[in-house]
Amino acid sequence: MKTSRNLIFFAKALFLALSVGAVCADSAANDPMLFGFKIRIGGRYDNVRKCVASKTGTKGGIAADISAFAEFPTGSGALVHIDLPVMRPILFAAAFRMLQFEPTVALKFSDKSNNKIGWVAGPAFGVSLHYGPDYNSEASGSGRTPSFFAMGPIVGAYAGLDFRRPGETFNFQLGLSPYITPLFGIGDPENHRGVVIGGLIDGTFRFSRGK
Repeated sequence: MKTSRNLIFFAKALFLALSVGAVCADSAANDPMLFGFKIRIGGRYDNVRKCVASKTGTKGGIAADISAFAEFPTGSGALVHIDLPVMRPILFAAAFRMLQFEPTVALKFSDKSNNKIGWVAGPAFGVSLHYGPDYNSEASGSGRTPSFFAMGPIVGAYAGLDFRRPGETFNFQLGLSPYITPLFGIGDPENHRGVVIGGLIDGTFRFSRGK
């Protein structure tokens, strides 16, 4: 029962965050919506999940992904940034029979100057969903241990540089996304629990829908 309540809680939290983005879009209908993709690479400490790029028994390793996103103006100078990972969920499912899916929502603030390079920063929240073996497992073969479901909240931040191109439909941001994620098993006989602490360097390619 406790596991079911936790699952329902995080599903509601994610739905609420996505709803906030839609509401913000409606409240700023005269401002352009931004969308695009991010190339992300970094690393993490992870004492729960198997990292396919690390040796068996290693707690964590390299992290990389390509994600799609949309940004909705709030009308007060901030942006609601909804990020949906694409590469890692598809790759892990196809090659390793695993799931790692970590959608996030960030509230991004920027400086008010007209400089060609400005700063962007804000908090980020999301949910981490996992299915696969733990870090003591081999990626495949007889050394692969049983898979299990796990999930937990993502609490993080974003800070970056915005390379502005006024009047153009495309611009670029370079940023850093640190985060922490407590994880707990769901319906897991071994009751896996732990934490993920990591960070990603984000190359963000942003396109404007126009007004």
